[in-house]
Amino acid sequence: QVQLVESGGGLVQAGGSLRLSCAASGSFFSINAMGWYRQAPGKQRELVAGIITSGSSTNYQDSVKGRFTISRDNAKNTVYLQMNSLKPEDTAVYYCNADAVVFAAGTYRYLQVWGQGTLVTVSS
Repeated sequence: QVQLVESGGGLVQAGGSLRLSCAASGSFFSINAMGWYRQAPGKQRELVAGIITSGSSTNYQDSVKGRFTISRDNAKNTVYLQMNSLKPEDTAVYYCNADAVVFAAGTYRYLQVWGQGTLVTVSS
């Protein structure tokens, strides 16, 4: 029903920048809050940044504040993560997440949808 497709990951040197994108597609009524999570090898998945539907409020993990910026384009159903001043400890698979509302079988349903992940590797 709803698919999230991430792009923009890759290999970058410490201090460099990357911009991740995540586009929602499929059949849905609305895409509400969206966020980026990451999972490093041997660690649990953690929230990096989140943004509400209107884009007027965002939140960040302490370790990325001042370096990462989350934004969204609701006309394109797309969320972005601009990552600057990257550090080796930012190396992880980054996942996009969205709260979606779909209409199915005569009722509205709330779904939490995940992308397939995109690998970000920061070399020292």
